[in-house]
Amino acid sequence: MTALLRYQAALLVGSHRWLPPVILYAAFLAIGIQSGGPILDAFGYAAVGVLPVTVWLTRICVANEPPAARSCTAAAAGPGRVHLASVLTAAGAALLLGLLGTALVVLLSDPHSAKGRVAVPVLPATGAGLCAVLACLLTGLAIGALCTWPVLRVPGWGVPAGLLGSLLLLVLGGSPANAAMTGLVTGSLHGTITVPWLPAAAAALLAAAATAAACALASRRS
Repeated sequence: MTALLRYQAALLVGSHRWLPPVILYAAFLAIGIQSGGPILDAFGYAAVGVLPVTVWLTRICVANEPPAARSCTAAAAGPGRVHLASVLTAAGAALLLGLLGTALVVLLSDPHSAKGRVAVPVLPATGAGLCAVLACLLTGLAIGALCTWPVLRVPGWGVPAGLLGSLLLLVLGGSPANAAMTGLVTGSLHGTITVPWLPAAAAALLAAAATAAACALASRRS
């Protein structure tokens, strides 16, 4: 698996297809993260941006390998393992972006509540922000795994399905991403920190189930 991950990472870096999602996330942060803004609000905003970027990166990594090369690697390592490696590569790239976004929030934001009356400890707030990033990343990974081959055989359906899935899981109250973001924003009003452990755990289960299903289908349809 280590060799497959290195191979998939090299494909992603060499293709330069990572540039659009990275630029999108950078623009998202530049618009929403203001110097001196409340730190918990900023962490929630930075985490939300990770979700659609993860969906995009997952679609890129799954479809990045040329068909002939994919057949060779699938024959050598198994189609399920190859598919898993591509999804994990997307997760690693998205995690790197999420860490950079979190660092930017720590550098620019004001460690106080939304009304500026209550001090917010930076280290616990950063932990909550990272957990929210993880919840949004794993939610995006689940959407991305289900909105590309082999789950969707028609490539044209993947983009609208990914956009719709991202939107729904950001606004629906029961989704892990929405719960993580809402917890940070609500806590910012009073200066209280709630680490979104449960949303992150739910997102991990969702991502594991979606990825396992996609890998199983890849093995059957290759």
